[in-house]
Amino acid sequence: MVRPPRQNPTCGWKHENAAHRGGAFRIAGVDEVGRGPMFGPVVAAAVILPRGCRLQDQGLNDSKKLTEKKRNELDIEIRTQAVAWAIAAVDVETIDRINIRRASLLAMHRAIEQLALTPDYLLIDGIDTIATIEFPCRQQSVIQGDATSVSIAAASVLAKVHRDRLIVELDSQYPGYGLAQHKGYSTAIHLEALTRLGPTPLHRKNWSPVAQTLLSFSSAIDLNL
Repeated sequence: MVRPPRQNPTCGWKHENAAHRGGAFRIAGVDEVGRGPMFGPVVAAAVILPRGCRLQDQGLNDSKKLTEKKRNELDIEIRTQAVAWAIAAVDVETIDRINIRRASLLAMHRAIEQLALTPDYLLIDGIDTIATIEFPCRQQSVIQGDATSVSIAAASVLAKVHRDRLIVELDSQYPGYGLAQHKGYSTAIHLEALTRLGPTPLHRKNWSPVAQTLLSFSSAIDLNL
């Protein structure tokens, strides 16, 4: 038997429609960006979209699959069309202290808290949900949510555009690392600069390459003493 080729997930309203059928009205899509980099904060966004908006017809999808130009265009459209949206970040010090998973959930928590309207349903990208004591509304974690849910995809775009712009601004504050190019991820250029220049205060010290570089620099200082 020949199996049909696996189809790419389609970004649409099936998760939102199911929540509406269950009685929800203010459905917030929630996503984070920046779990993988070894530099900079993790950023999350929460977005409540009006029923019937056609952002998917404008190419809305998982932000990682879009060009920078398209993300910037959609960022404007999402902010214009959304019923409510909010963006929040968790800094490097907190990431190092509580770990990146908890920091990502904290960023999502903060973004939801900052929404101008209180959601009655959360669609959250990934496998985790937010503590129900703090958000008693119904929640659903959605694997590949940023590629299948319009609301989560919108949150993904807002979070990525915000974080990318922040890292580009920090590139001038910490020159030589190529931050504007790789946005803090562990590319060959970034690793070479880290070895040559050492870590900045905004490098995540618990990340293996950064921790190893800190150890190397500390050993060099000790030898000079």
